[in-house]
Amino acid sequence: MRIGVAQLNATVGDLDGNLALAIDAYEQLVGQGVDLVAYPELFLCGYPPRDLLLKTRFVSELAERLNAFAEQTGPTPAVIGYVEKSGKDAGRPFHNAVAWCVEGKVAHIARKRLLPTYDVFDEARYFEPGEDSLILEHKGKKIAVTICEDVWNEAGELYATDPLNEVRENTPDLLLNLSASPWHQGKQSVRREVLAKVATKCGCPVIYVNLVGGNDELIFDGASMGVNADGERISHLPAFEEAIRVVDFSEEGIGRESDVVSLENLRKALVLGLRDYAHKSGFTKGLVGLSGGIDSAVTAAIAAEALGPENVIGISLPSAISSEHSKDDAAALATNLGIEYSTLAIQTIVDAASVELEPLFAGLAADVTEENLQARARGLLLMAVSNKLGALLLTTGNKSELAVGYCTLYGDMCGGLAVISDVPKTQVFALARHMNRDCEVIPVSTIEKPPSAELRPDQVDSDSLPDYEVLDAILKRYVERHESTEEIVVAGFEEAVVVDVVRKVDRNEYKRKQAAPGLKTTPLAFGVGRRIPIVQKYLG
Repeated sequence: MRIGVAQLNATVGDLDGNLALAIDAYEQLVGQGVDLVAYPELFLCGYPPRDLLLKTRFVSELAERLNAFAEQTGPTPAVIGYVEKSGKDAGRPFHNAVAWCVEGKVAHIARKRLLPTYDVFDEARYFEPGEDSLILEHKGKKIAVTICEDVWNEAGELYATDPLNEVRENTPDLLLNLSASPWHQGKQSVRREVLAKVATKCGCPVIYVNLVGGNDELIFDGASMGVNADGERISHLPAFEEAIRVVDFSEEGIGRESDVVSLENLRKALVLGLRDYAHKSGFTKGLVGLSGGIDSAVTAAIAAEALGPENVIGISLPSAISSEHSKDDAAALATNLGIEYSTLAIQTIVDAASVELEPLFAGLAADVTEENLQARARGLLLMAVSNKLGALLLTTGNKSELAVGYCTLYGDMCGGLAVISDVPKTQVFALARHMNRDCEVIPVSTIEKPPSAELRPDQVDSDSLPDYEVLDAILKRYVERHESTEEIVVAGFEEAVVVDVVRKVDRNEYKRKQAAPGLKTTPLAFGVGRRIPIVQKYLG
């Protein structure tokens, strides 16, 4: 059987745009002689639609687009994700559904049975679970249609029921899984393991069709695939790009591809996430404050690739404390990237603010307040440029800094998107070296010099923080694995350091709640996937 896989980039709420993409892909794949066309989960409305579902006309208008799509179908069926009204008096008002469209109409409907409510998912807020699996015959083959999470309870750990048990009892010839599965580092290998288990459990091949593109904080990598009944991957669509491809189970070893290295995946994910966030929000230009440090350098390099160097503005904002090598590194980076570059000195603004504050601060020693005046002066100017030129300001803080509050509200945290806010500092260094694998993109001196905020003379990050290798290891255990202070200490970390890091993480929740949305790249990112109260007294 030849399956047409439409791995496409849907925009949340763009009902007409998504419909046009779906029709175009259907025509292309039918022209290639496929037996069935498959699209990702909730493709017609985009994923995740969140509270758009609560708008009074949204789901009704989506139903109109589904009917318009179905009318375009001929004898070749298409399976496409949408939202269905439940029609019940009790329970949630909608189903996360898939329509089997053929000969101009919706012939069958599958409804998602397992609704995730962990990490970034909150589907039970809107959807009622389906009650039965959809299993039907087509071209002499028995096909089971499932939606994303329905195949993720193989171990029976998250839900009391496992739809695959019912699927297996029906001995299908093919299991089709339509997904909107967000990417994070390591996710692709996890998916392959899950799908291999699903295939062997159900005794049939699996076609997995995933969404691609960025929507808010989430990045969808595509990487759709076919797995044979033995759990071996036999076809693999590219990651982080749209693709329309035929998967044919009658051919052996079709399209086997080697895994893309982790850092290259990270680079592609950030580029895709930034490009889609900007373009889907109506921005064509990006703006980056260039400090001469590694974080702003990596952010600018990603922006230049995502938006085109001609659409990126880099601005150096030196103070009296800024070192010459930092200013030189910022200029060299802009030259390497081919982006527009300007310098706006901030010292007169800092001095003016200091004069105005002097009467109120009389008798008080200088502290981080004066340091933060510099960061906030930079934020003031960058936001002015953003407003005037219509460029999306990109914040440059990494996950390590955001975790412990080593950032300034209304200063370096100003911006519309935090590109690397889910990338730990050690990985920022690794990514910079990866970007330089063919030629020098990021100045070597930027990578080799000690990291510094340069808000006071001779300042380096290690004055306030443990070495980043230690800090990132502690943060991974505390933030992503939820380990206690005691467990982290037992793992071999110095107690005083662990206690200090944990306190900093807990104390700075209020900053993170005010941060720009950031692109998710790890299993647990700050933001929508981590919901810690700001006001709380549990010390753990």
